[in-house]
Amino acid sequence: MRSMVRENHVRVDELVYPIFVMEGENLCSPVDSMPGICQYSLDRLWEELDRVVEAGILSVLLFGIPAHKDEVGSGAYDYQGIVQQAIRYIKSEKKYQDPIVIADVCLCEYTSHGHCGLVKEGVVLNDETLPLLSKTAVSYARAGADVIAPSDMMDNRVRA
Repeated sequence: MRSMVRENHVRVDELVYPIFVMEGENLCSPVDSMPGICQYSLDRLWEELDRVVEAGILSVLLFGIPAHKDEVGSGAYDYQGIVQQAIRYIKSEKKYQDPIVIADVCLCEYTSHGHCGLVKEGVVLNDETLPLLSKTAVSYARAGADVIAPSDMMDNRVRA
């Protein structure tokens, strides 16, 4: 009876697996707050992707960990940024053609101050940040992302 009337269910084809990709070589760095999850360099990304595909998970959500951070989060929208490289890698490998690639759009990991946007005198500048978030979203789409996932809290960012 419960199966017939339940409103919610969880199936493997509905799961989205987070993957943290970092710049560097031969790196697998555990994420302490997420047991079993690591940050992978691009050359070791296949290790996690193989597990994801083998488990039947159809979607991955990429988070980038850049080597260089600056005041404007330029690594987020750089054509050679780590997420853009990871997207192109996944899409180029035949055995990973099935996963839906979702790209997290936020500047916090790319800025030297750690905020989701531009900062002036301690204030996050919403409107001035919107073009950078838009550039990031477009760069992910051009790299081949299937879904653009805005995760920051900037006003009007989806419209931008």
